[in-house]
Amino acid sequence: GEHGPFLSHCGLSIRLGDHARTLGLFINGAFLNPAGRQLTSLTDAKGERVFSVVCAGKEDVSEGLSSSASGLRSWSELSCAQRAKVLLKWAGVLGQHGPCVAELSDLSGASCPPASLVRLAQYYSGWAQLRDARLSHWSPRGVVEVVASDDCPLYSLMLKVLPALAMGNAVMVVPGRVAAPSALLLAQLFTEAGLPAGALNVLPGDPVSLGAIVAQNPTIKSVTYCGNKQDGAALCKATAGLGVAVSVSPAVGATCPFVVFESADIDSAVDGAIEAAFKKRKEVQWVLCVQEGVLDAVLARLRLRLAGLKCVSLASEADRVLVEAAVQGAVQQGATLIQSCGPPASGLQYPATVLCGVAPPSPCVASPPPWPLLPLMTFRSHAEGVTLANHSPHGHAASIWTEDLTLALEAAKSLSVGSVWVNSHSVCDPSLPSSGHKDSGTCTDGGREGLYQFLQSSPFAPSLSRSTPALDYDTFGSAASPAVIPTESAPKFYRQLVAGKSCKSESGGSVAVQTPDGASVLAYCPDGGRKDVRNAVEAAIKVQPGWMKKGPSARAQSLYSLAKELEAKRPELAAAIRAQTGLSLDEADLEVELSVDRLTDWAARCSQTQGGAPAVPQAGSALSLPQALGVVGVVLPDHKPLLSLVTLLGAAVAMGNAVVMVPSQRYPVPALTFIQVLQASDLPAGLVNIIPGARDQLTAALANHNVIKAIWYWGSPEGCQYLQHTCTGPFKTLWLHSGGPAAEEEACWAPTSTSFLEETWNQSTQWRSVWIPTA
Repeated sequence: GEHGPFLSHCGLSIRLGDHARTLGLFINGAFLNPAGRQLTSLTDAKGERVFSVVCAGKEDVSEGLSSSASGLRSWSELSCAQRAKVLLKWAGVLGQHGPCVAELSDLSGASCPPASLVRLAQYYSGWAQLRDARLSHWSPRGVVEVVASDDCPLYSLMLKVLPALAMGNAVMVVPGRVAAPSALLLAQLFTEAGLPAGALNVLPGDPVSLGAIVAQNPTIKSVTYCGNKQDGAALCKATAGLGVAVSVSPAVGATCPFVVFESADIDSAVDGAIEAAFKKRKEVQWVLCVQEGVLDAVLARLRLRLAGLKCVSLASEADRVLVEAAVQGAVQQGATLIQSCGPPASGLQYPATVLCGVAPPSPCVASPPPWPLLPLMTFRSHAEGVTLANHSPHGHAASIWTEDLTLALEAAKSLSVGSVWVNSHSVCDPSLPSSGHKDSGTCTDGGREGLYQFLQSSPFAPSLSRSTPALDYDTFGSAASPAVIPTESAPKFYRQLVAGKSCKSESGGSVAVQTPDGASVLAYCPDGGRKDVRNAVEAAIKVQPGWMKKGPSARAQSLYSLAKELEAKRPELAAAIRAQTGLSLDEADLEVELSVDRLTDWAARCSQTQGGAPAVPQAGSALSLPQALGVVGVVLPDHKPLLSLVTLLGAAVAMGNAVVMVPSQRYPVPALTFIQVLQASDLPAGLVNIIPGARDQLTAALANHNVIKAIWYWGSPEGCQYLQHTCTGPFKTLWLHSGGPAAEEEACWAPTSTSFLEETWNQSTQWRSVWIPTA
């Protein structure tokens, strides 16, 4: 046809003619075209079929996973240097066939410059070489499933695949419609580069249904997703209870602010906005925010630049309906239009359109319609500009334009996004870590920090057990605890800690805590509930930003003070541990001693995570900045009730987070005794909240609070399943543990568990990259 044999000038075996214009599944280093499978077709601009891709069925999954298990053995037997050579050779092969990759990615709508893929391969080949030297306490997860939505760009997909391979995992890719053709080609190129058969398999198909089917197999040890939020949330729900950790990077469709301050070079800023919003179809939606002092100049430049633009092509008639409805709604709310020309009466052509004067609550701002519309809002002061930019529920990226470097850096620190581009946009490099802030993901991609989603701490990894699929999500945690009235002869009645105050539960209920032998009542403690969690989170929200701004040195001094107070209360806490758990006094005293040491360890680590300025190939400078998550909910284990509390509290607080902690339902007394230590320290009131009660009820309360950014959970498989299913709107970062053996629990809290402590620190941190180009 018009396109000729697929990649005919590359001399590869994967040609349209050879495959009857159909690309099959890529399993065990070869293409398979099983009969009776559904096909998805790729068409050109004229609507003519270029070729088709076979969609995998349920019956193909077992063959693919069997190949992955075999490929994992072969890939893991290679040394780090040998794996690095394969990735470097792949970069060379990719460079030779760059025109083919570019042509195919353009045809499929997943446009990706081959040079950016070569840069990815070169960067991660370095980490493949250094894994054992720089990450000696970590090991590969095994077989990793990488799922991409139908609209996921190729670069986002390979930003998952390459680090997973570099760390020694085998990878099963489930790409959607857009990325599937290019993913199949790149898999073929990996075979040319010497990747063992089965180390990379590609099963095109529906990302949610097929992704969940693949994850059901115990061969899969981890699932990571990239694409739009809707499919990401659906995949999390579909895989809940399967016993695998799921991380998501839902960048597609995110709303990103494009902020123009009055100190900006207006011509450059407007040119950048036009390029970002209209020149190429992007996976994100831009919102233009302009300071009022330069609004007239910006509008004049926009009219001039838009006058030379042609209409752009929409993807479908449905998109045209959405665009016209959005324009009509904005005009009815008072917006004015700047268009390159009048819209045609029908068809898939539509002019580039700026919607001027829209308000933040407007639907076209909260949920921007498809390309090519650009909402424009105004602000007065610098602070108001940052607030307006943070209005979006997404936290993927932002572009800020100013010639004032101080303003640029202050704004970059205040924006709740993973990437900030100063006087630029859409720049990326794998050396810089970027996390999904707010509702834009649960993991970090890029840099050393992005490798941890493909590694597990050695020798023990936190485990997830499979749960029952019949869990009732509506009633989980709703069973009321039996009412208990403390008697006059009760040894002690403990109180919870909310907003810095020792208080009773809002529900007024109490639960009896038994002695280790269960023969009598040891004490009574509050039966916390949803209202207590709400009050604790409100207090944590108020204090956390100020705590983060104190800086590492001040936070370290507060932790040293807390350790000192803990040492002073050592006899009381040892007695509480002994009375609650039945341990000997020496064993209980050792747990207190380890807790003191753990706090000093976190205090010392406070100033050690400083980010940096990695070298990047583009002209200019870049910064990687560690950030606090915000408010973290922690459901503590039964094992080591004081040491586990101090370990998790110390890591979260050291990084600048606030915490709402649920102590062990079985052994709450040590945590409630620790409240005295917190009140005697100089930690701000509300930074640490401790609420005892029924674990499932409090877990549900944490999961359904929108402000909580992360939940660390030790508990039942059903609790893990509930959290995976529920924490998708907005997304919460989950660190889940259930069903681990006693030896694993003991190893986690041991003083020598270096990798577990490093993982705890990683879980406390999210990352932001800042790009500052040179002229």
